[in-house]
Amino acid sequence: MTDADLSAEDRKLVTLARATRARTGAAEGAAVRDSDGRTYAAATVDLPSLRVSALGVCVSMAVASGSRGLEAAVLLTDGSLADGDLAALRDFAGPGVVVHVGDPRGAVGSTATT
Repeated sequence: MTDADLSAEDRKLVTLARATRARTGAAEGAAVRDSDGRTYAAATVDLPSLRVSALGVCVSMAVASGSRGLEAAVLLTDGSLADGDLAALRDFAGPGVVVHVGDPRGAVGSTATT
């Protein structure tokens, strides 16, 4: 998959996730777009007393902001999409949410759906 395969809106999510990860130096960067077109970007939280994945933070931000659902998500990581993250996306937004997974540089290598 290349950047050209992504919609302009999904490329924006890649940019947001990459910038957030780079700014914080976190293990992961993520971004989501809600059903109203608002975007949320986050990095992994890894404190001694609190650990939340980047996608987990994005879902939490959307829920806390009163969003009613999600359209798409991007995760940039050296690892892979965790089952728990996919479950959280599904719990909040239901089936059919596109999740693009890429490396820390923003090269999307795979796409999953909830």
